[in-house]
Amino acid sequence: MARYSPSVQNLISRLSGLPGIGGKSAQKLAFHILSMPENDANALAESILEARKLTKRCKTCQNFTDTDVCPICSDAKRDTSVVCVVESPRDVSTFERMHEFKGLYHVLHGVYNPMNSKNMNDITLTQLFDRLSKNAEIKEVIMATNQTAEGNATALYVSRLLAPTGIKVTRLASGLPMGSDIEFADDLTLANALKGRIEIN
Repeated sequence: MARYSPSVQNLISRLSGLPGIGGKSAQKLAFHILSMPENDANALAESILEARKLTKRCKTCQNFTDTDVCPICSDAKRDTSVVCVVESPRDVSTFERMHEFKGLYHVLHGVYNPMNSKNMNDITLTQLFDRLSKNAEIKEVIMATNQTAEGNATALYVSRLLAPTGIKVTRLASGLPMGSDIEFADDLTLANALKGRIEIN
């Protein structure tokens, strides 16, 4: 006999496919959703569909946005000479949370990871290099990919390709141990890593 009805089991299965959601958490979320008033459940479903429909990538930095150019790229107060390259939109939120970085961003949407069939063409490096070639005011690129083998390989690849251009390529330094993710770094650690960044040779 099935433990749950097919519709409930399908909901649990879908929720358990989300990052960081295990079987027990998926069950808890599923039963919470089923216990919600119908209006709230409908609003939740509609917000997911609306976000999927309206969200797109910023033409400049590739971050998620509802407009052609995101609010950060269109902010005249940002320092246009520095671009911080991150793996995901979540990392942009992490940097913005600490209010230390005043430059612009570029979101790769992944890193070089041939083990998971993620090649350089699968991330937004082409858009990054095109952006750098068209904007002479950019003097520094901060490679803020995670401190993993894949993140380091991606940073080194970008550094080598940009070496002839004269653009300074730096890497986040102190406070971020190997294998750590930017998303889970506390504000002080991330601020120190940003201030203590080193040039990639």
